[in-house]
Amino acid sequence: MNRYARMNALLDAMAAEGHVDVAALARRFGVSPTTVRRDLNQLHEQQLVTRTRGGAVATTVNYDLPIRYRRASRGTQKERIGRAAAELVAAGDVVGLNGGTTTTEVARALAHRHTPDEGVGPDRRLTIVTNAINIAGELTVRRHVKLVMTGGVSRLQSFELTGPLAYDTLAQIDLDHAILGVDALDPEYGAKALDEEEARINRLMARQARTVVVVADSTKLAARAFARVCPLTDIDHLVTDTDAPEAALDRIREAGVRVVTV
Repeated sequence: MNRYARMNALLDAMAAEGHVDVAALARRFGVSPTTVRRDLNQLHEQQLVTRTRGGAVATTVNYDLPIRYRRASRGTQKERIGRAAAELVAAGDVVGLNGGTTTTEVARALAHRHTPDEGVGPDRRLTIVTNAINIAGELTVRRHVKLVMTGGVSRLQSFELTGPLAYDTLAQIDLDHAILGVDALDPEYGAKALDEEEARINRLMARQARTVVVVADSTKLAARAFARVCPLTDIDHLVTDTDAPEAALDRIREAGVRVVTV
């Protein structure tokens, strides 16, 4: 198990149990107690855990994993989801992307799919509007993509900008597509996020778009999250992986959502 996968598993255990023990983690991961202590110390420095004698406890009951640790989780599925979502976008479209590992894969797929064509004018150039710092960092070197970034206050966990500056920027922009990553997709309550400020920005992004696409791997259909983004009736497409439970997908389809599994 590489370090990122170990960090991800460690934080998953922390979220599930509220505390972890160095000796138990060393046995679980097949590494030395010294390695586990080093991992916990690094997480402590980032204020994701609080070190205790012999282990660590969670700093908060319901925290979001930083994007750099979530990137390794279900990576193959997220790449497929990203490519499938990118196929919904035509040349010249304006696309809104929020933050997250799955929307990062969408951004990469869009950048590779919409490469410059000889004779295509600037009006046919893909425009991406995002509040995600990491996505903007990857796209800023893509000269064939027009990049628009919101202002706002950054969140360490998701690399997203939130607050009045982000809200004011999005309120002045019309989108062809809002492609949203979510922390949970509830068959009853719709798209949800762990953080209420992120949910507010995502809700506005959906409101400004002609088409709303939710990209979510199958684990999100069984997840729970705090803040509502939008109901299923506001979502046009769901792109997910083939591990998604069919019963949940049937309920989502019944709300009028077109489901794409990859």
